[in-house]
This record gives sequence, C-alpha cells and structure tokens, in this order.
Amino acid sequence: MAETKGTVCVTGGTGFIGSWIIKSLLEHGYSVNTTIRSDPGRKRDVSFLTNLPGASEKLRFFNADLSDPESFGPAVEGCVGIFHTATPIDFAVNEPEEVVTKRAIEGALGILKAAVKSKSVKRVVYTSSASTVSFTGPEPQDVVDESAWSDVDLLRKLKPFSWSYTISKVLTEKAVFEFGEQNGLEVVSLVPPFVVGRFICPKLPDSIERALLLLFGKKEEIGVIRYHMVHVDDLARAHIFLLEHPNPKGRYNCSPFIVPIEEIAEIISTKYPEFQIPSVEEAKEIKGAKLPHLDSQKLVDAGFEFKYSVEDIFTDAIECCKQNGYL
Repeated sequence: MAETKGTVCVTGGTGFIGSWIIKSLLEHGYSVNTTIRSDPGRKRDVSFLTNLPGASEKLRFFNADLSDPESFGPAVEGCVGIFHTATPIDFAVNEPEEVVTKRAIEGALGILKAAVKSKSVKRVVYTSSASTVSFTGPEPQDVVDESAWSDVDLLRKLKPFSWSYTISKVLTEKAVFEFGEQNGLEVVSLVPPFVVGRFICPKLPDSIERALLLLFGKKEEIGVIRYHMVHVDDLARAHIFLLEHPNPKGRYNCSPFIVPIEEIAEIISTKYPEFQIPSVEEAKEIKGAKLPHLDSQKLVDAGFEFKYSVEDIFTDAIECCKQNGYL
C-alpha cells in the first residue's frame, strides 16, 4: 500500500459521484473521512464502500447532515482537503425552494467553518452542476464557459424542470466562494454535466438512466436532444487534480463532450445490436432542449487530461447496468 497522502473529507459519500471519488482517492493513496446521514437502525448498506480496496484501513464514516451544519466538525478535523458533493435534491419541489436553498447554503457554510476551525484544511473542492451555467437567459446559448451563471430571477419566474435545485446550486456556489474570500480559505468548484460510466452505488444513478432512456424503452421521457457529458472516472480524477494543483482559481467546467441524441442511438445500436432501440433517423425526430456545450478549456489548460471517449462512456455504463441487473 502506498504511503498515505493525508486524509480528506468527502461529503455525500454514498452518492454516485461521492462514492467514485472515494474509490479514486483510496487508489491515489489518501485516507478518507466520509459523511453519511444518521442511520440509527443500521439499515443502510454501505458495503459497496467498505469492500473497496484499502477501505478497511483508510476509510472512516461520520454521521453528518446538511440540516445540522455543525455536525461536520468531527469528519473535517485533521483533513488536508474537502470534497463537498452532498446536496439536497428535490426535483419535484416537494419543499419550498427557499427551504431547500437555505439548507444547502447553511450546510455548505457549516462545512467551510469546520475547515477554518480545523487549521489543517488547505483547500475545498465544491461539486457544482451544469445547471448553474446553462440557464443564463430565455434563449439558450450554444457554448458557455465558467463566467456564465444561471439567472435565478428568471428561474423563479419560468420554473423549468429542476429550477429549485438549480437555484440552490447557484446560490450555494456563490456563498462558498464568498466565504472562502472572507476567511482566507481556498475554494474551487468543478462544474460537471451529465455524469455517465460505471457506478458502484447500489441505486441506478439518475444521470445514467436519463442518458440511456433510448435503451430503457422510455423514448417519450427524453426532453433533451443533445447532452453535455463526462465519464465518472474523469470527473473523480478532475476533483483530485484540483485538490493537488499548486494554484487553481475559481470555477472549472468538466465536460469534454456534447453528444446529440442520434449519436447516442448510433453508438448503442452499433455496439449492442441485441437491444431494440429507435433508429438514428427516429432519434433525429425527437424534440427537446439543446443543452449548451460546457467549454472545458480552462481545466485542460491547467494540465488536466480527459481519458475516456464517448464510446467508453456508454460502453462502461451499459456493461455496468447489465452486471447489476438493470438491463
């Protein structure tokens, strides 16, 4: 086992992105503290994390909740870095947007306050969302860079799909940057698009399901005609890259590809002819949103290299779905 690089904290470790970051960190020689919500009856299965190579020696679990901002202190103590991936997700808007946003901001600031108090944390990497750069006005843009911010007032007015979640992500990201500047804490953010590829978490990740709607026979649910996309392993590697970078600045888009729905149909039908999916021509007829391409040149210029192709992204996702009984 390689010499440890120190301990880092990953919030939301049981999620799709958080769990893959933990896997990658253990492989890179880090020890990991991860936070999960309290589970008094011990009903939650975390064996997919405890069974990871190196986990028995280098992975520790802490109970913490965004609703209790002070609960993150023990998990953060002694850490050199934090990956904050946990976020309230309420696409159905079961709670008022203001309630969800308040919980997200106060939870994030609780984590940052614990980082300052620890005196050991060198940097916080905040996991943002493509939604924070994609809704800049009534007319969608074709390409956006890190200077773009989704318009909160417009979101509240028009209430498109995931509007409440998007507002909470925009305002939380701005709040963590402001706190970092005021308290001398290094904060950077990573802006991921649709995250696809393999997964170790027990539940089928929402982004993978939505990227594979053609394959799951849910053509009528497709509301997007091109997807910004990244492989989960590239995203996890990018998180670690920003933690280790000597001098990162601000926000970084992490989206190497913009993939039209007909290209998805072509890849699946070519590699998996046993599945009955709409033809390329039928896919071209699908109507929906044309998501902007997230220009990720800033991350590449900083020295990061994406490893995976579009074909890799879909092959890994489909093979993983087959292995786990979803296909």
